[in-house]
Amino acid sequence: MGKVVRVANASGYWGDDPEALARQVRGDPVDYVTLDFLAEITMVILERQRARNPNLGYAYDFVQMLSPLLPVLVERGIRVVANAGGVNVTACRDRIAEACRAQGVTPALGVVCGDDLLPRLDELLAAGVPLAHLDDGRPLGPIRDRVVAANAYLGAWPIAEALGAGAEIVVTGRTTDAALTLGPLVHELGWAWDDWDRLAAGTVAGHVLECGAQATGGNLTDWRRVTPLDVGYPIADVASDGGFVVRKSAGTGGRVSRATVTEQLLYEIANPGAYLTPDVSADFRALDVVDVGPDRVAVTGARGTPPPDSLKVTVVVREGWRAVGLALLSGPDIRGKADRLAEMLWHRLGVDFADRRAELIGYRSCWGSAAPDVEPNEGVFRAAVRDPDRGKVERFAHTLLGFALQGPPGLGVFGGRPEVQEAYAYWPALVPRELVRPRIEILRGETRVARELPSGPPGIASGSSPPSAGSFGEGLAVPDGACRRVPLRRIAYARSGDKGDHANIGVAARSPLAYAFLRRTLDAERVRRHFAALCQGPVERHELPGLRALNFFLRHALGGGGTLSLRVDHQGKTLGQGLLSLELDVPEAVLAATPPEAEG
Repeated sequence: MGKVVRVANASGYWGDDPEALARQVRGDPVDYVTLDFLAEITMVILERQRARNPNLGYAYDFVQMLSPLLPVLVERGIRVVANAGGVNVTACRDRIAEACRAQGVTPALGVVCGDDLLPRLDELLAAGVPLAHLDDGRPLGPIRDRVVAANAYLGAWPIAEALGAGAEIVVTGRTTDAALTLGPLVHELGWAWDDWDRLAAGTVAGHVLECGAQATGGNLTDWRRVTPLDVGYPIADVASDGGFVVRKSAGTGGRVSRATVTEQLLYEIANPGAYLTPDVSADFRALDVVDVGPDRVAVTGARGTPPPDSLKVTVVVREGWRAVGLALLSGPDIRGKADRLAEMLWHRLGVDFADRRAELIGYRSCWGSAAPDVEPNEGVFRAAVRDPDRGKVERFAHTLLGFALQGPPGLGVFGGRPEVQEAYAYWPALVPRELVRPRIEILRGETRVARELPSGPPGIASGSSPPSAGSFGEGLAVPDGACRRVPLRRIAYARSGDKGDHANIGVAARSPLAYAFLRRTLDAERVRRHFAALCQGPVERHELPGLRALNFFLRHALGGGGTLSLRVDHQGKTLGQGLLSLELDVPEAVLAATPPEAEG
């Protein structure tokens, strides 16, 4: 097998378990620990912080978690790679340096910069780079004055270079999540930057690790099978050929199985035949995921082609103001009471908003008409508005509390007066790779070395197309015969998430015959109809025969996306469970071949 690199993860988002890093460092031996803090919403939060205080703009929790562990990291030779730098990488590095001095250790600190395009935005627009919205082609120029952030997604190349320059702790700004793992793998295993299949394998490993405990039982459809206490975080043992085994430290809770890893592999991948990164276009469709022991799962079969010649850019745009208010409602006739309260509120305000929403949390607020028609005993009335006119939003915030003594009985206001906040839109765009130049800096004690890198590794190619889906075969034939109506969860499990305003739902069959049935039956139009009340665009279906899975991409299904949407589930996290409630007429032969809650 040759050399094996042990990469652990200790964070899937800013706000994740603050003790996970310590557990990974003090658990089973590892070579690297990665921490992922950034999402579109997080970038907006960090930009707000930096606007208020130029010394902020990074995930300061990371420094707090890291500081007491610095002596242990140095003693055990564990390297750390994290995108905690957010929009202020050097400030994050400086706080870590202070912590190192306080702990009496001197690990080499590396930073990766160059992703922040905001200072160069006018230069790029003047050079003819439109930074057009990826969904509708609108150019950015007309709304330039509303842009508050613009960050390109960097890849694994500068991380590997920082490690090669001696860095023991690497902090980055905006990178692809998988790059946090791929960078160390390329550095340690000596992979070439045009070895597409190995780069794809490292990207797949990074995708499994990037969301922390989602690979070790968190959010699992079959959650009752998971040991709930002290859930362990994932570790990937990656071999030089790119194959890897997912595991967790001995004695920790959670679960590692074919199902836990498959659900994470399906998470937010859009087109699985072309999972685009700055390093490689990874093909997930022929992945093979196999249980090889208790809490040990082997993953092989990744394929890769050259990456695109552009980098994705996340642009954040001011989009007016928003506010959300809550009130408690109790039965009887809770739905009627919610309708009455909404009627009173909108009548009193007497104005239109750019967007407004009133709903009852506890009744169809997440799935719309895809949810059952059940009368709850109590729920939370939630009203939200967004508008360019701050005055209108402030009037809403001052009005809602006024119904506490005027509305229907059983009403209780909680949470106080709604807070008026600035609203931000997510604007995905592309920038030519050659216009983005990463920079690395290495700091050890008082010695600092800085270097600007080329836009990509030497000899990198781009622009290849993914292989045809037809090369993966047709699978089993579905037998005819008597059917029974059952919910989809009887024969499948699922996970969902967001890509801006679009939702991603991955559905994995519980048996080969169930996959053959779903491949024939569960088409894009059926999914679109199921979520007709939410989905404002088309639905795409992609097949992953290796995982016995289907991936559905629902366009314009999230009310504007995480930074703008007024919906309760503005990131589509509940939609996988919503799809599993869909009832299908399944042949008895398929049911007989598919034990419920089977792990594969």
